Amino acid sequence: MSEGTPLFRGYEIVVGLEVHTQLLTKSKMFCRCENRFGAPPNTLVCPVCLAHPGSLPVLNAQAVRLGVRAGLAAGCTVNPVSVFERKHYFYPDLPKGYQISQYAHPLLSGGSLRVRTGAGERFIRIHRMHLEEDAGKNLHAGIPDKSHVDLNRAGVPLLEIVSEPDIRSPDEAVDYLKRLRQLLRATRVSDGNMEEGSFRCDINLSVRRPGAPYGTRVEIKNVNSFRFVHKAMLFEIDRQIDAIEAGEPIRQETRLFDPASGTTKPMRSKEEALDYRYFPDPDLPPLRVDMAMVEEERLAMPELPERRVARFVETMGLTLSDAETIVGEEALAAYFEEGVSLLHDHPATKGEKGRDRWISFVLSEVLREFNLRGEEVLGGATAPSATVPLIGKVLSGDLSFSQAKEVYHTAVEEKVDPLEIVSRQNLAQISGEGELVALVEAVLAENPVEVESYRKGKDRLFAFFVGGVMKKSRGKANPEKVGEILRAKLGSPSP
Repeated sequence: MSEGTPLFRGYEIVVGLEVHTQLLTKSKMFCRCENRFGAPPNTLVCPVCLAHPGSLPVLNAQAVRLGVRAGLAAGCTVNPVSVFERKHYFYPDLPKGYQISQYAHPLLSGGSLRVRTGAGERFIRIHRMHLEEDAGKNLHAGIPDKSHVDLNRAGVPLLEIVSEPDIRSPDEAVDYLKRLRQLLRATRVSDGNMEEGSFRCDINLSVRRPGAPYGTRVEIKNVNSFRFVHKAMLFEIDRQIDAIEAGEPIRQETRLFDPASGTTKPMRSKEEALDYRYFPDPDLPPLRVDMAMVEEERLAMPELPERRVARFVETMGLTLSDAETIVGEEALAAYFEEGVSLLHDHPATKGEKGRDRWISFVLSEVLREFNLRGEEVLGGATAPSATVPLIGKVLSGDLSFSQAKEVYHTAVEEKVDPLEIVSRQNLAQISGEGELVALVEAVLAENPVEVESYRKGKDRLFAFFVGGVMKKSRGKANPEKVGEILRAKLGSPSP
């Protein structure tokens, strides 16, 4: 056990993750059927993905290229020769009775990802990445006493990413998954959409006393959210420790996570485990990778998330935490960067002050709407080209920051340009000296007791006076200028 390894009731956990991510190809892995989510059931199928007799698979070259790209981004070794094998098992959503996958000779091996948790930074090693085809999908919801099968997903290209058993906490597991998903999205290998099933995780978990040999491993299949991964691991840790301390053996088995109860439930035991009978697929020759293509991918590699985070910290003044929050979502990071470039086009937003306002606005208002509504808020009426001028209005004194926030949220709700709302609601901020002095004097005259208390040292009342002026001006007074006038009128409070 390394120093700083977290313990759970005196036990160390040992975890490896298997991630299946769908690749962003236009067609399926071994046929020309469209690779698209959301089509009516069984409309994106052909004799190849339906396994009609005599149909033959033809490998999708773009799937190989995307697999290589993902491997290079994670520091893997590209194996010059890999082999497709048949993985045999019976299930209604597997029309061939076997899955074409890679086993003994994968496309990629090695590599690692850095994780950061409360316990510090660590590297999680990657054992292998290999190509395979997805299965179809069994449909149960809303079909009383029956199940249907949708084979649209059958044959969709998958990259399976298998970590070494290096993970030692639920937090590490979630951080590893988030960083892996960031990497896949930044390189346009996968959309990483967990809700649509294009990024799914199997958890292999065991517990042991520090320094003891590995315990019996239990697999938790097909967990499809970061929150569920965390909850499933916490439950399974306690379940295994309870069993050990009660003198019960841990059974090597496959389990499923039930989100409704927050528990894992048995799926099949070791005795029921499938014999996949792997052997090389006779319809597919060994895959010999074109090393010139590998070099093309290496040279064309986009800026990776870790480097982007470092650049945001070094050149834009973000904290590490804020930079990782923005880079955590590829679309949000692109939105942020587009806004930064547009700041230079507006006189009021040039320089550090404009950049700092933009950072604050993105991390508060834009991020809130993004979490609620998704990527729709990053384009259209509230794209950076429409939102940056709103920040310009704040910096020029035409709007208060609170007004800009309200305008932005209204613009998102109504899907209209923020400046159109400013004009429609006549939200020009009051910045004229004479008008503001009159408002300040009126508030001070109405609150003589509070004025006296402030001058005797109760300086917390300053916010009360600012609030009074803002209320009297219906939120239109420039708060910075209000503060300057109040300080001049009130003087310094007694110590």
